[in-house]
Amino acid sequence: MPKMIFVNLPVADLKTSMAFYTALGFTNNPAFSDETAACMVWSEAIYVMLLTHAKWRTFTARPIPPPTSSEVMLSLSCESREAVDAMNAAAAAHGGEADINPIQDLGFMYGRDFADPDGHAWGPVWMDPSAIPHEQQAG
Repeated sequence: MPKMIFVNLPVADLKTSMAFYTALGFTNNPAFSDETAACMVWSEAIYVMLLTHAKWRTFTARPIPPPTSSEVMLSLSCESREAVDAMNAAAAAHGGEADINPIQDLGFMYGRDFADPDGHAWGPVWMDPSAIPHEQQAG
Protein backbone atom coordinates (compact mmCIF):
# COMPACT_ATOMS: atom_id res chain seq x y z
CA MET A 1 0.00 0.00 0.00
CA PRO A 2 1.43 3.42 -0.91
CA LYS A 3 1.96 6.03 1.78
CA MET A 4 -1.07 8.28 1.97
CA ILE A 5 -2.33 11.19 4.02
CA PHE A 6 -5.80 11.55 5.51
CA VAL A 7 -6.42 15.05 6.81
CA ASN A 8 -9.32 15.19 9.29
CA LEU A 9 -11.04 18.55 9.68
CA PRO A 10 -13.93 19.55 11.94
CA VAL A 11 -16.57 21.50 10.01
CA ALA A 12 -19.61 23.43 11.19
CA ASP A 13 -21.74 22.69 8.10
CA LEU A 14 -20.95 19.48 6.22
CA LYS A 15 -22.91 20.33 3.04
CA THR A 16 -21.34 23.78 2.80
CA SER A 17 -17.86 22.32 3.28
CA MET A 18 -18.47 19.60 0.69
CA ALA A 19 -19.57 22.22 -1.84
CA PHE A 20 -16.52 24.34 -1.01
CA TYR A 21 -14.02 21.51 -1.52
CA THR A 22 -15.81 20.32 -4.67
CA ALA A 23 -15.43 23.85 -6.09
CA LEU A 24 -11.68 23.60 -5.44
CA GLY A 25 -11.39 20.40 -7.48
CA PHE A 26 -11.79 17.71 -4.81
CA THR A 27 -14.15 14.80 -5.50
CA ASN A 28 -16.35 13.04 -2.96
CA ASN A 29 -15.87 9.35 -2.23
CA PRO A 30 -19.39 8.30 -1.18
CA ALA A 31 -18.14 4.94 0.14
CA PHE A 32 -16.59 6.80 3.08
CA SER A 33 -19.20 9.54 3.45
CA ASP A 34 -22.46 9.81 5.38
CA GLU A 35 -24.45 12.48 7.23
CA THR A 36 -21.58 12.97 9.73
CA ALA A 37 -18.53 12.84 7.45
CA ALA A 38 -17.42 13.32 3.87
CA CYS A 39 -14.32 11.88 2.27
CA MET A 40 -13.00 14.44 -0.23
CA VAL A 41 -10.28 13.20 -2.59
CA TRP A 42 -7.47 15.41 -3.91
CA SER A 43 -5.30 12.64 -5.38
CA GLU A 44 -4.65 8.93 -5.06
CA ALA A 45 -2.63 9.69 -1.93
CA ILE A 46 -4.38 12.71 -0.37
CA TYR A 47 -7.81 12.59 1.27
CA VAL A 48 -9.58 15.19 3.39
CA MET A 49 -12.15 13.89 5.86
CA LEU A 50 -14.70 16.57 6.68
CA LEU A 51 -16.23 15.73 10.05
CA THR A 52 -19.21 17.32 11.75
CA HIS A 53 -18.36 18.69 15.18
CA ALA A 54 -20.26 15.79 16.79
CA LYS A 55 -18.28 13.24 14.74
CA TRP A 56 -15.00 15.05 15.47
CA ARG A 57 -15.68 14.73 19.20
CA THR A 58 -15.78 10.93 18.86
CA PHE A 59 -12.09 11.08 17.87
CA THR A 60 -10.78 13.56 20.44
CA ALA A 61 -11.83 15.59 23.46
CA ARG A 62 -9.49 18.42 22.43
CA PRO A 63 -11.36 21.64 21.71
CA ILE A 64 -12.18 22.70 18.16
CA PRO A 65 -10.22 25.90 17.54
CA PRO A 66 -12.06 29.05 16.48
CA PRO A 67 -12.00 29.90 12.74
CA THR A 68 -9.59 32.78 13.44
CA SER A 69 -6.78 30.51 14.65
CA SER A 70 -4.28 28.39 12.74
CA GLU A 71 -2.61 25.28 14.03
CA VAL A 72 -1.36 24.09 10.64
CA MET A 73 -1.38 25.21 7.03
CA LEU A 74 -1.84 22.46 4.49
CA SER A 75 -0.13 22.98 1.15
CA LEU A 76 -1.23 21.37 -2.11
CA SER A 77 0.89 21.27 -5.24
CA CYS A 78 -0.62 22.80 -8.35
CA GLU A 79 0.45 22.38 -11.98
CA SER A 80 0.83 26.10 -12.69
CA ARG A 81 0.67 29.64 -11.32
CA GLU A 82 -2.71 29.95 -12.99
CA ALA A 83 -3.97 26.89 -11.11
CA VAL A 84 -2.85 28.49 -7.82
CA ASP A 85 -4.74 31.67 -8.74
CA ALA A 86 -7.81 29.68 -9.80
CA MET A 87 -7.91 27.74 -6.52
CA ASN A 88 -7.60 30.97 -4.52
CA ALA A 89 -10.40 32.55 -6.55
CA ALA A 90 -12.61 29.47 -6.14
CA ALA A 91 -12.02 29.56 -2.39
CA ALA A 92 -13.16 33.19 -2.21
CA ALA A 93 -16.18 32.55 -4.44
CA HIS A 94 -17.41 29.61 -2.37
CA GLY A 95 -17.36 30.89 1.21
CA GLY A 96 -13.66 30.91 1.98
CA GLU A 97 -11.24 33.79 2.48
CA ALA A 98 -8.61 34.44 -0.18
CA ASP A 99 -5.05 35.66 0.41
CA ILE A 100 -4.99 35.30 4.20
CA ASN A 101 -1.23 35.86 3.96
CA PRO A 102 0.87 37.87 1.49
CA ILE A 103 1.31 36.23 -1.92
CA GLN A 104 4.62 34.37 -2.13
CA ASP A 105 6.36 34.81 -5.47
CA LEU A 106 9.98 33.66 -5.54
CA GLY A 107 10.09 33.16 -9.30
CA PHE A 108 10.66 29.40 -9.07
CA MET A 109 7.87 29.05 -6.48
CA TYR A 110 4.47 30.75 -6.26
CA GLY A 111 1.83 30.39 -3.59
CA ARG A 112 -1.34 32.02 -2.29
CA ASP A 113 -2.96 31.03 0.99
CA PHE A 114 -6.67 30.86 1.73
CA ALA A 115 -8.98 29.74 4.53
CA ASP A 116 -11.97 27.45 4.10
CA PRO A 117 -15.37 28.36 5.62
CA ASP A 118 -14.22 26.95 8.99
CA GLY A 119 -10.94 28.88 8.98
CA HIS A 120 -8.68 25.93 8.04
CA ALA A 121 -5.64 27.35 6.25
CA TRP A 122 -4.57 25.99 2.86
CA GLY A 123 -1.62 27.01 0.69
CA PRO A 124 -1.78 25.98 -2.96
CA VAL A 125 1.70 26.24 -4.42
CA TRP A 126 3.39 25.85 -7.80
CA MET A 127 7.11 25.20 -8.06
CA ASP A 128 9.61 24.71 -10.88
CA PRO A 129 12.50 22.78 -9.24
CA SER A 130 14.73 23.34 -12.29
CA ALA A 131 14.53 27.11 -11.72
CA ILE A 132 15.59 27.08 -8.05
CA PRO A 133 18.62 29.36 -7.67
CA HIS A 134 21.77 27.30 -7.05
CA GLU A 135 22.47 28.99 -3.69
CA GLN A 136 19.07 27.83 -2.39
CA GLN A 137 19.65 24.24 -3.52
CA ALA A 138 22.69 23.76 -1.27
CA GLY A 139 21.72 22.14 1.99
